[in-house]
Amino acid sequence: MRTIKSICVFCGSSPGADPEFTRAARELGRLLGKNGITLVYGGSNIGLMRVIADACLAEGGHVIGVMPQGLIDREVAYTELKEFHIVESMSIRKEKMAELSDAFIAMPGGIGTLDEIFEAMSWNQLEIMDKPVALLNTAGFYDQLVDFLRLTVDQRFVRPEHFTNLLVHGNPGELLNLITSHVTVKVDSKWIDDLKEQTKSRM
Repeated sequence: MRTIKSICVFCGSSPGADPEFTRAARELGRLLGKNGITLVYGGSNIGLMRVIADACLAEGGHVIGVMPQGLIDREVAYTELKEFHIVESMSIRKEKMAELSDAFIAMPGGIGTLDEIFEAMSWNQLEIMDKPVALLNTAGFYDQLVDFLRLTVDQRFVRPEHFTNLLVHGNPGELLNLITSHVTVKVDSKWIDDLKEQTKSRM
C-alpha cells in the first residue's frame, strides 16, 4: 500500500453539462477530507474546482491552491484558502502542484486539464517521478480518450507498461483505492535500445 498524504486534482473551471460531474467532484472532495488527504488543485473559485475544494473543506480537510498571478488578476482565485501559492507562470504552477502531491487525478475538464494530466504521465514515463496518475471517468467522460491511448499503444508510440500505469475508474472511492494500492509497472531498461534498432531498420 502506498502512503498517500496529498492528491493533486485537475478539473474544469466550468461545472460542465452533466450534473454527474458536480456530484463526482463533491464526492471526491468529501472522501479526501474525510480520509485526511490534502487536496492540491489550481486554486479557482469557480466550476468543478470550487465544488471539490468546498467539499473537502466541509469535511475538515486541508486544501492547497496554486495559481499564477495572471489568473488571480481575473478574480477567479479562492483566496480564502489557508494555503495558497502564487506562482509566476502556468509551467511553474504544474511544477509546484507536482512537488506538493503524492498522486494525480484528472476529473472531467478541458484543454488545461488534459495538458496537466498528460504532463504528469510524461514525467512518470521519463522517470522524473513515480507517482500514481488517474482518470476519474465520470459518466464515461474519458472513454474515447482511453480508446485513443490504446491506439497509441497499438501503433507503438506508447509502451504498454506506461498505458497500464494509467488508473481509470468512474467511482471516486474505487479510484482512491486503486491509487493507494498501485504498484508501478516498470519498463525494461533496454526499451531505448529497441527503439534505436527499430529506427535503423526503417532507414
